[in-house]
Amino acid sequence: MKLYVIVPLCALITLTQQAPSGDSCSCEFTNSERTFPHDKLSTVEDSASRCNTNITPQKTLELESLLLGLERRLPRLQEDVSALEREDDGELYGVTSLLVVENELKDIKELIARLSSITLEHQHLTNDTTTKLKDLEAEMQELETYDTMQVVNGKLENRRLRRDLDQCRNTVLPSTNSTEPPHGNCPHGQFRNITGPRMSTAGEYPGSYKYGAWGRDPKPEAGKESWHWLVMLTSGNKHSNYIRLYSSLSALVGGVSTPGNVQISPSNPTTNTIQGPNIVMYRGALYYNCYNQDEVCRFNLTSKTVTNIKLPKGTRYNSKGNFCHLEECYPFTDLDLATDESGIWVIYTTNQNFGNLVLSKLEDDEPELRLGQTWHTSVYKQGVTNTFMVCGVLYATRYIDKEREEIFYSFDTTTGVERFNLGIFIRKMYPNILSLNYSPVDQILHAYCDSYMVSYKVLFS
Repeated sequence: MKLYVIVPLCALITLTQQAPSGDSCSCEFTNSERTFPHDKLSTVEDSASRCNTNITPQKTLELESLLLGLERRLPRLQEDVSALEREDDGELYGVTSLLVVENELKDIKELIARLSSITLEHQHLTNDTTTKLKDLEAEMQELETYDTMQVVNGKLENRRLRRDLDQCRNTVLPSTNSTEPPHGNCPHGQFRNITGPRMSTAGEYPGSYKYGAWGRDPKPEAGKESWHWLVMLTSGNKHSNYIRLYSSLSALVGGVSTPGNVQISPSNPTTNTIQGPNIVMYRGALYYNCYNQDEVCRFNLTSKTVTNIKLPKGTRYNSKGNFCHLEECYPFTDLDLATDESGIWVIYTTNQNFGNLVLSKLEDDEPELRLGQTWHTSVYKQGVTNTFMVCGVLYATRYIDKEREEIFYSFDTTTGVERFNLGIFIRKMYPNILSLNYSPVDQILHAYCDSYMVSYKVLFS
């Protein structure tokens, strides 16, 4: 054991023995290593911290918000100018219309000026950050020369090994008995477009409950293949404690609820009741965000039992990680549940992923409920209004105006490829789509819009 201590010390110091007269003896130690520059390390840490503070997703969101605002105002200005040209009487009407156009031009100029200012700020920030990163890289390379014991390299190698091990553990081996398609490999072909609305109904309670969700079970019990379900947030547009069942789509449209309500709890809200409108049903169980928890609840409609699974540490909940657009955020939309051909998913956001969307597969082997493989995306959640899954691909929407919603983003869980330019538009009958559920049974997209239930058909190539 002593040899392992002595050998490194001999590499670091030079020992000189002097023996003057008499019994006295002295030793001189000369350190052959350079003194570690702790001040430089502190400077590097401060510089890295400032870079993290200066560069945030909010800066990109602000620029995107201004661009969307400009995109909405320009067509409006064109319409007003066209109306003025058609109906100008040369007198009072023309003067009033010109003032309207002048005010719109003023607003657009202010938007452009703000855009120019932000673009210039971003350019300066980019140039400054690039320079600082190069300096940081050079300083870190210099500091690594002091690592004579190869501690840093060892830690980096351990980190790489740990990452490779996690990837091996999370790899899902193909099952010869499975009839479910692999993620991203769609039996219907490639997702191309959305048509509709095919159906719109106010149901039994027209205009009563703004937030909610509806759909059908992709893996229903025998005899319940045509059943549809509905959840309305009855407590302040935030919570609910029951699910309403219908024997068919026509029964739902006609407002004939049979077999009726299945209650989770007599109180609302309370432990394990529903929080937020992002709800799905799968294999006879309801999946939703548990009340006041960063957890997914599974309520079995037959046994009336609830199973919980906690999401990773740092998951945002209780209306801290909502879907948003320019004019508002949708409260308590922190967690979104989704179904597709391969099963059930949960979409959320974490502090560690800087507010970007995180996607996890839920493994629902009865009676156990566990979190499967997880993917991290680079799309900022508060720039998104809704998400849904189709064939292992995550799709995200954003608000364009009261008539249109755009499916602008996708993330393929098979390849890890992200796309931000899909450009697929949903024609809305009501301003806000508050939940989206895809049904792999009939390739229908179920939307809950300001208390109305609307359906769309998903088209494949």
